[in-house]
Amino acid sequence: MTARQDLIDLVSAVEAGTAPPPDPRWRELSVSAGERVRRAAVLMLFGSLDDVPAASVKLLAPADLDVLLLQRAQTLDDHPGQVAFPGGGIDPGETVTEAALREAEEETGLDPAGVEVLGIMPELALPRGNFLVTPVLGWWASPSPVRVVDYGESSQVFRVPVRDLLDPDNRIMATVSRAGQTFKSPAFAVNGVVVWGFTGMILNQLFDQLGWSVPWDRTRLHGVDA
Repeated sequence: MTARQDLIDLVSAVEAGTAPPPDPRWRELSVSAGERVRRAAVLMLFGSLDDVPAASVKLLAPADLDVLLLQRAQTLDDHPGQVAFPGGGIDPGETVTEAALREAEEETGLDPAGVEVLGIMPELALPRGNFLVTPVLGWWASPSPVRVVDYGESSQVFRVPVRDLLDPDNRIMATVSRAGQTFKSPAFAVNGVVVWGFTGMILNQLFDQLGWSVPWDRTRLHGVDA
């Protein structure tokens, strides 16, 4: 079985209603019906590494398997400095897939023609900003160079080895305090950054549903500013 086939099988299971249940934390997240709900799409693009080896030597995933991420600019109003998937708002008349590919091209410079769209995952609520976000799963059939297209939007664009994301040594629980409450969510410490929040939860859930996850220490806490 290959990583690409695992992703295809998960999409089929989601469509058939037989996929493993989502992370229960998502049930705690919702949008406000009293405000304008904004719809967005993100591209979860997996593929084979070019010349960046995994740091981890643990045989947790193929050594050449990676996923595309970016770090948002610190000057942005929404989620400054956070690591995210390429993506953004869905324009009028645009499909979810079209939006994910367009945003990915605008943010990272990738060639959408080289992306094989494997399927669409269930819509998820992002209360901050009142977004409903649809993840689009893709496979990089023909990789193209990526870069920061606009430094006003992103500070870096990078492809991170999945093996490094799965390594228990790189797994932490991010904690953020707001309004007198502390929230915890699965996170990853890779590439000199912490992948937490919405993106960390999506990756954690995806790896669990794919059966790729391995046990890790959920008592390792890492405070983040939000």
